[in-house]
Amino acid sequence: MTISERVLTTLKRPDRFRFGGSAVIVIGLLAVGFAAQFAGVSQVSATRDQQLALDSFRYDLANGTAPVGQIGDDGHLLALGTPVAILKIPALGLRDVVFEGTSSDVTVQGPGHRRDTPLPGQSGASVVYGRQASNGGPFGRIGTLHVGDSIDTTTGQGTSHYTVTDLRRTGDNVPPALASGAGRLTLVSAEGTPFLPDDIVRVDAKLTSQVLPTPQRYIGYAALTPEELTMAGNGSVWPYLLLGLILLFATIAVFALSTRFWGRWQTWVTAVPVLLAIGLFAARQTAILLPNLM
Repeated sequence: MTISERVLTTLKRPDRFRFGGSAVIVIGLLAVGFAAQFAGVSQVSATRDQQLALDSFRYDLANGTAPVGQIGDDGHLLALGTPVAILKIPALGLRDVVFEGTSSDVTVQGPGHRRDTPLPGQSGASVVYGRQASNGGPFGRIGTLHVGDSIDTTTGQGTSHYTVTDLRRTGDNVPPALASGAGRLTLVSAEGTPFLPDDIVRVDAKLTSQVLPTPQRYIGYAALTPEELTMAGNGSVWPYLLLGLILLFATIAVFALSTRFWGRWQTWVTAVPVLLAIGLFAARQTAILLPNLM
């Protein structure tokens, strides 16, 4: 006989109904926690992450220590999540810090620079991924941009200006190869119903300002991990998500029983913030598990 079966056999029939009712209510709170995470808290969290990153990146810009290539001051590849640029799209009212890397755990903070491509402003095709709906959905409206709209980027080398030249969906023709010394920026995101996208949108913009010095690149597309590719999630958070769910169900059982031995109102006053906190933790792991463009 399992522990849960033993617990149920010790409860009288009315207590079993109360236990079941409490479990249903708590599971409802869990659902509310997930909804709050994706609809509201993730937006607040993304804003906080952006503000912290902006403060840090401004400091690096002022001190001339902002990264300008794939290699940092320590001689190693930039760590995933390192701020590398500020992206401004006036038509969307967007100003976000861009982080190094495109895995899902990076794009929960903001747009991510695909690390096999040059930084914005340099020669070649720079690629930036961004989420459509969750965690602020910074790229949720890039599909509404028009040819001729401007995009500005700021890196450790200065500010560069781009002009939108094309919007592409799956199956559309790819842009022609760049001429030597030219630059292009491509923004990538999911498109369609939020959290149920049916397409991928790409916005191409040509560099219209002076090309910035382009350091040697040390890694190419083949060096990217599967988690950094289009619409890939990050499966490494499964243990944390399972831990969160185990804690949730264990907490549900404890608080459901405590309504009998401790009191209903005392239990709920304690249970609600604890369950919402655990639920939000589990929801954030779910966001990382989701594809990096959602």
